[in-house]
Amino acid sequence: MEADQQPVVQVTDDPLAAVRIPEYKNLMTGRFLFVCAMRMITTVVGWWIYQLTKDPFAIGLIGLSEVIPALSLALYSGHRVDIRDKKKLLLQSVAGYFLAACFLLFLSSAKAGSLLHTQHITWFIYGTFFFTGILRSFVGPSLSSMIATIVPRHLLQNATTWNQGTWLSASVTGHALGGFLIAWVGINHTFSVIALFIGIAFLVLTRLKPKPPHKENAEKKTWDSVKEGLRFVMRTKALLAAMALDMFAVLFGGAAALIPVFASDILKISPIGFGWLNAASDIGSIVIVLILTLFPMKKAQGRKMLLAVAGYGCCIILFGLSKWFFLSFFALMLSGILDGVSVVVRGTVMQLLTPDNMRGRVSSVSSMFVTSSNELGQFESGLMSKLVGVIPSVLFGGCMTIAVVTTTWFKAPKLRKFEY
Repeated sequence: MEADQQPVVQVTDDPLAAVRIPEYKNLMTGRFLFVCAMRMITTVVGWWIYQLTKDPFAIGLIGLSEVIPALSLALYSGHRVDIRDKKKLLLQSVAGYFLAACFLLFLSSAKAGSLLHTQHITWFIYGTFFFTGILRSFVGPSLSSMIATIVPRHLLQNATTWNQGTWLSASVTGHALGGFLIAWVGINHTFSVIALFIGIAFLVLTRLKPKPPHKENAEKKTWDSVKEGLRFVMRTKALLAAMALDMFAVLFGGAAALIPVFASDILKISPIGFGWLNAASDIGSIVIVLILTLFPMKKAQGRKMLLAVAGYGCCIILFGLSKWFFLSFFALMLSGILDGVSVVVRGTVMQLLTPDNMRGRVSSVSSMFVTSSNELGQFESGLMSKLVGVIPSVLFGGCMTIAVVTTTWFKAPKLRKFEY
């Protein structure tokens, strides 16, 4: 297939087609538990570090701590995913996350509080996130590249929708559960639950079959392999534009990073309300993913993606202006609905346009564009809130998101016209 050729894919009428495959079901179950634990960590640590420092910039530094290694290793990790057994690499990374959760469990204990100064605990938290940033550079490409090795091509759109739905449902569960557990059992015991979730995820993922690399990748030198993946993305204009659009939208529209500040200082709500506010956008995303699973988009997917991201920017502006919990919750939930459209389209574009022997490298490039932009957006939000204030920083991000969509609409016609 030429890089810019539009794929023709038969869309299945069975919304459960992919999850009827036992191995795919195991992959999604393990992913749900793992992502749920990761979101709980994000929720708990965001609340915890703001209570320790009372500084929004401290929240931004968490994102920076994780994104530096994740970005630095992204291209190399994609190469490793393509030349290694994906299952083994995934299990090693999940085991590393389990150790990180156990360390956070210790840091949040009364024993650590008596031995360490608050500033030292803060720096240990940043160090832990630096470590998980290394692991994350391998987890994302491993999970994403395994889908096409399990599911036949004609079910990829259905599998991608379920994959995004699993991620989003795990995200909303983790965000909400994290907030509830902070209120019910405290930060320390919440990390015990997180470690338990990661441990169960590890056991489920051991049931996957080995995923050896393609033979043609085994002899490639590291730099030649990395350049091949980059060249493919750069010449596949629709894929490149979709990644770039998501990157800038998340980078500037990262209002979620400041939810602990809004919850504590502006809306003045409890940890339970904070958990719901954290989960609002993911609730919206789950709703739209379920709708798209039952009624998949049949045409003009690229145009719908652009319009959805523009609407996402408007919702971020509304959230920044709101002083009422229910309006803030609604704005974030609607932003999740619109973001869900973008996520499904981008994920399907990547799965359909990427050759099997390059899925690890393309996924790693995607993580550079999209996944790491969450942490960069977190840092940008924290920095801007320190420079201009919390509310102006959110309004600026929403406006910049709309500006990025407007630019993409005119500068990337292949994405605007893309259909599958």
